[in-house]
Amino acid sequence: MYSSSPSSQQSLVCNQLNTSSRCCSGIGAAIAKALAKEGAIVVIHGRREEQANRVAQEVSKDGGQAFVAIGDLATNEGANQVAEKILSTLDGVEILVNNAGSYEDRDWINSQPEEWAEVYNTNVISMVRVIQLLVPRMKQLGWGRIIQIASGLATQPNASLPNYQVTKAATLNLTVSLAKELFQTGITVNTVSPGLIATEGAKNIFHQIALHKGWGKEWADIEKHAMQEYWSNPTGRLGRPDEIANMIAYLASPLADYINGANIRVDGGGVGAIN
Repeated sequence: MYSSSPSSQQSLVCNQLNTSSRCCSGIGAAIAKALAKEGAIVVIHGRREEQANRVAQEVSKDGGQAFVAIGDLATNEGANQVAEKILSTLDGVEILVNNAGSYEDRDWINSQPEEWAEVYNTNVISMVRVIQLLVPRMKQLGWGRIIQIASGLATQPNASLPNYQVTKAATLNLTVSLAKELFQTGITVNTVSPGLIATEGAKNIFHQIALHKGWGKEWADIEKHAMQEYWSNPTGRLGRPDEIANMIAYLASPLADYINGANIRVDGGGVGAIN
């Protein structure tokens, strides 16, 4: 998919692990593997070195090139640590995938203002830190891709997880503003908004829910109920991590040169809107 040589494509996948047991873990790993298969040298970011190393080893086992940069992007020190590791190893990053984020299962009444600020810092300001540290070099290279991972909840919010949802709406705004800031630099900026994705973590949670609700033990039956109750969509199933990763690989390629400032929904049609 890439027109340039594999060694010239260097990508960072920010995959800060969610703090909730309902996290969508697995999407970052799928993205890293998809980009590596297309010839990119992949830098896998994380806060948990063991898990980040596991993904890097899986990439290497499949014939790709990957290394790990550990640091907490929710702090200036952690973000600087990640950037220093990358820039001391590579000439720069051409593809930046901002997948870092977290959420807790909080509602309107019981959540505290400082908890809203904490989630905003982790989900939005962490992106700002990485962008400010890595994009200057990307501009010098004259070509780049910046891709944020948001959510269908950014444009179709519900009553639950309000502090998480507003960070995803902010992500869409950030993307459009940054695309305009990088006017005619050769760098495009886009967002991918997944629907509910059947990661291994999500499957484990739905298996637990199924025990209480009597949905059965087979994943096919559980998925049907999960789709109906949590993410009803015309496609009739939940998404797969590879489906998000494939969209990222496309947006990261020269084939997507004319896609800029866009929000691409990969949600089975679950968001009831024309965009």
